[in-house]
Amino acid sequence: MAYKKWIIADADKEKASDLSEQFNIDPFIAFMLVSRGIESSADVADFLASSYDFSDPFLLCDMERAVSAIEEAVDYGEKITVFGDYDCDGVTATVLLYTFLKDMGADVDYYIPSRLNEGYGMNKASIDKIKENGTKLIITVDNGISAIKEAEYIYSLGMRLVVTDHHQVGNTLPRAEAVVNPHRAENEIDFRDFSGVGVAFKLACAIYGDTEDMLYQFVDLVALGTISDVMPLVSENRAFVKAGIKLINGNSRIGIDALKKAAGAGNKELTATDIAFTLCPRINATGRVDDAARAAELLISENEEDAVFRAEQINIDNAHRQELEQNIFEDVKLRIAENPGISKNRVIVVCGKNYHMGVVGIVAAKVLEEYGKPTIILSEENGMAMGSARSIDGFNIYEAIASCSDMLDHFGGHPKAAGLGLNTDDVDEFRCRINEYAVSAYPIMPVQSINVDCKISPAFLNVELVDSLSVLEPFGEANRSAVFALMNLRLISVTPMGNGKHIRLECEKKGKSLKISKFRCTADEFPFAAGEYIDVVVKASKNLYNGREYLSLQAADIKRHGNDDDKYFAEKEEYELFVLNKNNSENVYPDREDCSVIYKFLRQKKGWRYGFDELYFALNSVTYGKLKFALEAFLECGLIEYNENDIHICNVSAKVDLMNTPVIKKLKGRLGLE
Repeated sequence: MAYKKWIIADADKEKASDLSEQFNIDPFIAFMLVSRGIESSADVADFLASSYDFSDPFLLCDMERAVSAIEEAVDYGEKITVFGDYDCDGVTATVLLYTFLKDMGADVDYYIPSRLNEGYGMNKASIDKIKENGTKLIITVDNGISAIKEAEYIYSLGMRLVVTDHHQVGNTLPRAEAVVNPHRAENEIDFRDFSGVGVAFKLACAIYGDTEDMLYQFVDLVALGTISDVMPLVSENRAFVKAGIKLINGNSRIGIDALKKAAGAGNKELTATDIAFTLCPRINATGRVDDAARAAELLISENEEDAVFRAEQINIDNAHRQELEQNIFEDVKLRIAENPGISKNRVIVVCGKNYHMGVVGIVAAKVLEEYGKPTIILSEENGMAMGSARSIDGFNIYEAIASCSDMLDHFGGHPKAAGLGLNTDDVDEFRCRINEYAVSAYPIMPVQSINVDCKISPAFLNVELVDSLSVLEPFGEANRSAVFALMNLRLISVTPMGNGKHIRLECEKKGKSLKISKFRCTADEFPFAAGEYIDVVVKASKNLYNGREYLSLQAADIKRHGNDDDKYFAEKEEYELFVLNKNNSENVYPDREDCSVIYKFLRQKKGWRYGFDELYFALNSVTYGKLKFALEAFLECGLIEYNENDIHICNVSAKVDLMNTPVIKKLKGRLGLE
């Protein structure tokens, strides 16, 4: 995994102390609230409230017109079609509005396009199918705001349209009876970051005339879509998710209960984090690899046996999605290993043949996590390369892609995620141009980071702290799980667990012993040995065993104690700019003494299997660039074999002149050191 920078929060301790006294909350919790920008009495009261006053849905522009158009269609017995989307937000929005309209006696059906065959949003073929079924009114959920041409086509066929969406509003609105979107400038609301299902819920409340009754019927769906679409869990979204979790864990619909059981969480009290990693991916998976309508059918189901069957089928889809995702991820890593220049760029662009379009976005996110850089994964098919992009905080991938818009067939998205398509023949030029943009627009490249709430002594980590943290739930976007930094721990032992796939660390500081789980890391992959000192970022929870509660600590990141992050990232930036011919720093040139130090270390360790970053910090004596180029020189003259993580020492009988290897000679020439 890419090396990350730890950003440890700070807060006004006096202000936190005042809030702790005012609201009778743990001082530590008050400190965390202030560090997260929740510091006024009104904001804290709102955050801690057990109930919430939801905004009037009619404050949303065009809501009255939307209600009037829908009620008119219901009154006249006209066929209504809810047009949804294939992700979890779109599916839950579709189910919510379809179920609500059906319960009020409407002649209603729904249509969810195929991700693989139709793509996102409305298209003429789908509109023709809907027309053939006798529909008079189409209501979009989680899409439609950019469907300018499609809206005109709908009206040309004699149908009408109501748009509900939560995506950004363009310069032109689609023709419609009403366009309900919280991002319209005309709205009279303070909070605008609703999910697609959140907007659909507002519409249902406006038609029904009451929010409280609607919560009991549909807030589980609203919670699922809000969590899945990574909406900020503040204001009304926070209230939706709190109420939705209570319903999901109590008296949720049959389909959600069946999905919980299929996911192995039938008897567990789920948190927002649990829902994000168990239920939401399964609903998304069906839209990725099959037909999202199957997920809608599960959520609509009123028969327990039918729901169990559908949930099991969705579980199979999820397993298939995971297999596809892993296969593509491994292929991408192989391509990067065969062409290391790809990962030296500021933006990683990989194009493979016939990658499954339903999972390339997930793969892009995994590659980003692995290499710490904005990533675009494209699939080549029939002369076109189409795919998805994911980015780190601080690098706007949408703007980067837009800078190359003249060579794209289509593109769209957000600062951290986007989609695009272009001719396969243009991929190499696109890679060059987007990286040129990255260098010019970002003189200093943003880096992956972990936001840490505070450094903490092991003495204060206990079950009571975990209990006090519960007032911060639900955790999610804009209200992340609490994480703490444990500094200068002495590593006592490393024990495999979970059939060797994970490890448990026993650590000690000032007489306090801690056990910390590190998932998806084997003992062989772990770079630290007993007796060494490490810093660990942890998440804290509790486990129940034999009737007793125990503290559970999970490692989010681990570093060698004493690492200089600022030095590392500065030297990495210097090296990457050198590779891109943007500087001529001699700080990347390894002389004989540098090479000797590095090679002696590798010989002493009998190779290295923990990746480049750990080698850099273990040496702690040469710059990032010097180490990179020295390893290239060792490889060229046969001293080592080197892949992504492993360095093997080779037996070389003849004397080797490192200073005459191609890479060193090229460096000398460029730097004028001949």
